[in-house]
Amino acid sequence: MPETDDGKHDHPAQANREEGRAEQQAPHVGVPGHAALDPGARRSVRQRLAYCAEPAHLRRTLRIAVVVGVLLTAINQLDVILDGEATAVIWVKSGLNFVVPFVVSNLGLLSASVGR
Repeated sequence: MPETDDGKHDHPAQANREEGRAEQQAPHVGVPGHAALDPGARRSVRQRLAYCAEPAHLRRTLRIAVVVGVLLTAINQLDVILDGEATAVIWVKSGLNFVVPFVVSNLGLLSASVGR
């Protein structure tokens, strides 16, 4: 869209769209400590990891992973472990019982940050 000499757009609809975009910015844009800056912009993997690695977020997601992991391991493998028949495969499955809820809770954290 061509601009006039004063930097404004010739077409009023273009100006309205730009004003609307400015109003839709998240309240935490520019706030120190927030890795997810603009929900409208695509974030890089590094920005997403930084957001998930914030101490408050890590405390929450690790707590979820531990609680859910212990429950899943108790439900699915505790009898085999207590009988002393746990193989390497059982231990890998038990480890994944902690990894999966950690990943899922971080994905939930990231999806919730897009709407802010």
